[in-house]
Amino acid sequence: MNEKKEKEIVYTGINKLFRNDNVQTLWDGLHDGTIREFLDDWKWIFSYSKKYRWIVIFYTFIGIVGSTMSLGTAYVSRILINIIVGQQQQKLWLLVLIMVGMLLLSLALSSINSYINARISIYVNNDIQAGIFDRIMDARWKELSSYPSGDLLNRFNGDVGTISANAINWIPNLIINIYTFIATFIVLWRMDFVMALIAFLSAPVLLGLSRFIMRRMKEYRKRVLELNSKMMGFEVETFFNFDMIKSFGIFGYYSKKLREWQQRYKEYNLDYNRFEIKSNILLTLLSSVVSMSAFAYCLYRLWTGQIMYGDMTFFLQQRSELSGRFNKLVATIPGMLNSSVSAHRIRELMDIPREEHDTEKADLLEKQVGNGITVNMSNVTFGYDDRKNVYDGSYFHASSGEIIAVMAESGGGKTTLIRLLLGMLDPQEGNVTLKSGTGDEFPMNSDLRRFFAYVPQGNTLVSGTIAENMRMVNENASDEEVTNALRLACAWEFVEQMPEGINSVLGERGRGLSEGQAQRISIARALLRNSPILLLDEATSALDRDTEERVLNNIMDSHPDRLIILSTHRPAALRLCDRIYRISDGNISETTLEEAQAINERISEEQTRTKRDSSLARLSMPMAPPEKYTVKKNTDEGWWNT
Repeated sequence: MNEKKEKEIVYTGINKLFRNDNVQTLWDGLHDGTIREFLDDWKWIFSYSKKYRWIVIFYTFIGIVGSTMSLGTAYVSRILINIIVGQQQQKLWLLVLIMVGMLLLSLALSSINSYINARISIYVNNDIQAGIFDRIMDARWKELSSYPSGDLLNRFNGDVGTISANAINWIPNLIINIYTFIATFIVLWRMDFVMALIAFLSAPVLLGLSRFIMRRMKEYRKRVLELNSKMMGFEVETFFNFDMIKSFGIFGYYSKKLREWQQRYKEYNLDYNRFEIKSNILLTLLSSVVSMSAFAYCLYRLWTGQIMYGDMTFFLQQRSELSGRFNKLVATIPGMLNSSVSAHRIRELMDIPREEHDTEKADLLEKQVGNGITVNMSNVTFGYDDRKNVYDGSYFHASSGEIIAVMAESGGGKTTLIRLLLGMLDPQEGNVTLKSGTGDEFPMNSDLRRFFAYVPQGNTLVSGTIAENMRMVNENASDEEVTNALRLACAWEFVEQMPEGINSVLGERGRGLSEGQAQRISIARALLRNSPILLLDEATSALDRDTEERVLNNIMDSHPDRLIILSTHRPAALRLCDRIYRISDGNISETTLEEAQAINERISEEQTRTKRDSSLARLSMPMAPPEKYTVKKNTDEGWWNT
């Protein structure tokens, strides 16, 4: 099995003692320049948390006071134990009251810090998510489309959660842990320098052994992020294509794929769990040896009368506290690195180029649009990558009052044309512009999309009422305007029959409606936007001929000056169009209705021939051994087998 091995880490400097991968990563970063990336990532994180700086300072102060109270409580407890063992009554109750008071104060401060931490983490999480959401929505389509949806969701939720958990409390906790470590060490040193050294030296020994667990934790986190992204992508695709899966009856295939993902997840987690159990056993044994050594030393001092029982209890307790604080100090490094990695992943999204905006020109065109509007695509060359261009020096022209059809074979570039017209894609050469009736021409940008109403392919409805789906494009639309748009799209005839009319609730992706009904509501939504240009991308493909003609006629009659551009192969739609453009071999050329119909017939014949040849090829293949079937039910519609 040839697997690519990771670069072996060479421990240098003081890290030869700790042999910690995360410490070495930071140390190496100081020499190879990558520490700059780490600092930039944290600078970006702090840009979100700086507005909470006074709360962070208060959080740090409360933490230091709380640690002081805890140390003071332990010290008073030592005195109390010595008093009770020595049967001394003086100041007993005073010390009890002091200890209880300090304990309650420490508990209160700890609770306050916990609340502050949770509250600010939520604020930071929401701030970052809102910022990322806005940037994603405003990102250029081509660059954003290179990120799988599962990866985007994982970054949007998982990575943001990691950052928000560390953005506020990292520096305060670092300061609090350093203060507590130093204060505890000084107290122990003043009481017994040998015990202080035992406590201090045991911490790096335990930490050195734990390097294996920390290394595996690093690998585990990396693999979990990758696995979660892939699993989330699989889940999104599965639920998005639920109708297709049901219609083909291939849920067994997807069920099998899910179990394969689960098996990988199970195997990795069980392997990690076994490693963790073994490591914890070893760490526990070593920790016990250290604890027993400290306990033996305390017993010797107690036996020889050098200390009292309360002193021994205090020593053992603070030795554990010192080791714990040391480990917490070092444990901040993985948290720093994890947050840096997550911040870097999110910054990649934030650095995606934003779309072009020009509100001034959009406002100017708004004043002139009453005189008509023209869409121009001049000498445009465009390709998604280094492969063959979709368009080479192509031209397209359409004006108000026209119905323009665009036809092409599947994958021929119809949807790409619409994306270019909407400014979602930028051509490598040439220009896409909108021209007003007064002659002013405006290069296409995202702000000019207000002049378009777009009905894409497929089902674009969301969960909620019909009215909510409609008002996405016009929040202030009245019920009368919503109803009128539904009438124009021939959707009111079935919406009217629904129990709550336009307030009837739809399921996810319009569940509860047929495909044709969903298409008509999508068309009605576009009409409610009341834009001068209407783009229909196979938007009537699920409608019967009569309904399609009624919808298109209603649209034309309601707004004769509207420019309609539709991609279609439907003969009924083609007959209603003023002009027909054909996309072929990277060029856009105007064609006649007769030529378009001939092309459609040829395409239909080729598709039929391809299907027939494919069927014959499958029949000529050697047959696999037949599967066993059990007839369960014979109905008028056929045999149902399992």
